[in-house]
This record gives sequence, C-alpha cells and structure tokens, in this order.
Amino acid sequence: MSIRFTAKARRGTVAWAVAAGLALGMAGCGGGDDDRKPESTATASPASGSDPSAQEGQSDQPLAELKATDGLLLQITSAQRDSGGFVTVNGTLKNDGAKDLLVPAALSGNETEITRNGPSLGGAALVDSEGKKRYYVLRDTEGRPLTTTGLGTLKGGQSLPVFMQFPSPPAGLGEVTLQLPTFSSAAIKISG
Repeated sequence: MSIRFTAKARRGTVAWAVAAGLALGMAGCGGGDDDRKPESTATASPASGSDPSAQEGQSDQPLAELKATDGLLLQITSAQRDSGGFVTVNGTLKNDGAKDLLVPAALSGNETEITRNGPSLGGAALVDSEGKKRYYVLRDTEGRPLTTTGLGTLKGGQSLPVFMQFPSPPAGLGEVTLQLPTFSSAAIKISG
C-alpha cells in the first residue's frame, strides 16, 4: 500500500465519521411538539382592509409567448429595468409536448466565450428597432452569461423558471423585441 492511498483512505474515514455525526446531531435537533396547531393564519380576509401585495396585483397573463418548432414554449413574465442600468427578463421555459425534449444547444448562441460555459440562453438579444441597436445577454468577468445556465432535458409538460440580463436600452424606450435562436420573436414591454 502506498502512503498516498493510506492518506486518502484515512481522510475518507474521517469525512464519513464527521458526516454521520452531523446527521445524528441534526436529527436530535428536531422541534419536539409537532402536534401543536398554529396560533394564527397568514391569510387575510377581504374585509381586513389590507392592500394587495405586488404579486396579487399582477396579471396571470404573460407579457409574451415565444414558440419553438420542437415544442418548447417560453413565456415571458416580466421585463424589469434595474437602477444599475440593466434589464432583467424573467420567464418560464416549458416543454409543451408529451415526450422528453433536449433543450437545443442553439439557445446558447454561437459565441465561443458563451458556449464554452455550457448550455444557456446566452443567444438571446433585445432589439431596439427605433434606435437600430441589439442588446446581447451580459457576461460576468469570466465570460459566463448572466442568464439561466445548465439547461438539459425537459420532461413532457415540465416547466423551468429562467432569466436573462441585458444592458438597459434608453430610458424612454418602453418596448423591445426579444429574439432567441430557434424561437419566434416577440415584442415585450419594459417596466421600471
């Protein structure tokens, strides 16, 4: 046996013992009296006079729906202008079909810097037709796209929340077109 193998085995044994000890400790920290009923409820009655929350005031209708030929559907739920000069687009990517579907690699775009970071929505762009400009997904200092990454297979009917962050178009511009490879384009309104 080599010294390296012995050291690895010893570290594995110590790690296992620590993990087992933590698991037992967490199990012992249980809350005790689970039969108690909650003293109050968090729901508000309509007669209570409380203002609706921001989520309650939102419509269930998405801002836009982009469809792909392979059965994918992207529903855009918000496009919010941030104070830092960004626009964050949130939505839901859904497999509208019954069969499992691999999210196409084309959604990442064709820029080497983005594609080397794995499957993402890095190929998305906001188009300002008035100013004749395209705004591409932002990247961090290491070249990773500021969007949902690690996309793989979606089961039939499965939905996945997604986001994309772009540089902000001029403040007076309220509507842009969202483009994403393999999807139809759609106009979305930017709030904020």
